[in-house]
Amino acid sequence: MFIDEARIYVKAGNGGNGCSSMHRDKVNRIGRPDGGFGGGGADIIFVADPNIHTLLDLQYRQHVKGHSGSHGSSNHKKGQRAEDEVIRVPAGTLIKDAATGLILRDLIKPGDRVIAAKGGEGGRGNSRGREAEYGFPGEEKTLVLELKVIADVGIIGYPNAGKSTLISRISSARPKIASYPFTTKEPNLGVVKIHDDAIVVADIPGLIEGAHKGKGLGHRFLRHVERTRLLIHLVDISAFEGRDPYEDYASLNEELKLYSQALAKTPQVIVLNKTDMPSAADNLKKFKARLKKKKVFPISALTGDGIKELLTELHKKVYDKRKT
Repeated sequence: MFIDEARIYVKAGNGGNGCSSMHRDKVNRIGRPDGGFGGGGADIIFVADPNIHTLLDLQYRQHVKGHSGSHGSSNHKKGQRAEDEVIRVPAGTLIKDAATGLILRDLIKPGDRVIAAKGGEGGRGNSRGREAEYGFPGEEKTLVLELKVIADVGIIGYPNAGKSTLISRISSARPKIASYPFTTKEPNLGVVKIHDDAIVVADIPGLIEGAHKGKGLGHRFLRHVERTRLLIHLVDISAFEGRDPYEDYASLNEELKLYSQALAKTPQVIVLNKTDMPSAADNLKKFKARLKKKKVFPISALTGDGIKELLTELHKKVYDKRKT
């Protein structure tokens, strides 16, 4: 199951108490202070792990508490620091403080890490001639985690445009495919092998008008294409459901612009799907007439027509973007 949101409570470990102790022997009957310091509490650390692809585990682990440090002891012995609590999340996870909305860290690359809650310091022992202290409490907060899929190419389009069929044609991904809208409920990732290179492609669930306001879970879907280098804008050129292909194209671009100006500027490859349908030829002429200055790629994801030319274009554009 693909889970891209989680809300968890974290509590770092408390520091251990400092020790109050007096060393006495036959020479020194009054005694001298020898209480050690307490050990520090565990930090709560998030690490981006390339082997994890969903926040599913955190749906069942909504409270994370770090261990407290050990108490100090006599003879100046310092308490042991508690081992940090490490939480592994997918690369592309955004970590925010739920109370303030502040972004603590955007874990983009594998290995990126952040201390989300700092463990408490250990209390001072009385070995330095002062009174012993209790350990300090660790930080506690509620965090919101949002996963944004990291892919080279994102496929966007209206429901039933053929996005899942396309990704299943060009990669080994096998999403659910059916003839009704909203078959895809979550992003699907596929690896496309082109020559000696590999491109990661994300199939984003169908967007609808009003997606920038969250309609149809638009916010959840749109954020998954924010990190992509390139977008495949897939249009149903057959107009099988009575929709106007050009109006769909223009409307979806407007949704991208209203959601994020940066996302609207992401380079697009315009792909006109379902050319195997009888009505596609006339619609293709009309679409090209209205979009004169931009190159389009007519394909049939079902039969494979035009796929080779599309993959060549994707490889060229992604390769160029990787160099910048």
